[in-house]
Amino acid sequence: MTTRTKRSIAHFAAPFTLRGLDGVQPAGDYDIDEDEEMIEGLSWLAYQRVATFIHIPARNSDQRRVQLVAIDYPELETALQKDQETMK
Repeated sequence: MTTRTKRSIAHFAAPFTLRGLDGVQPAGDYDIDEDEEMIEGLSWLAYQRVATFIHIPARNSDQRRVQLVAIDYPELETALQKDQETMK
């Protein structure tokens, strides 16, 4: 099965929480990876999202390390929407 990863950046103007993350995360820009698989058997090219990951700075690290944490994409969209609404 053919897979691809789409990369984007989520900007949070205020601290936020998501299930799967330890505690409240500080405001800032976070790299997002969306893994998608090609849907076989269609007469056109189409992909479906199978996993979403957020890059979180590793705790207790002197170096620039990150943790890749699986998150729920609809929950991420909701958190970003709430963040934008609080900035209005």
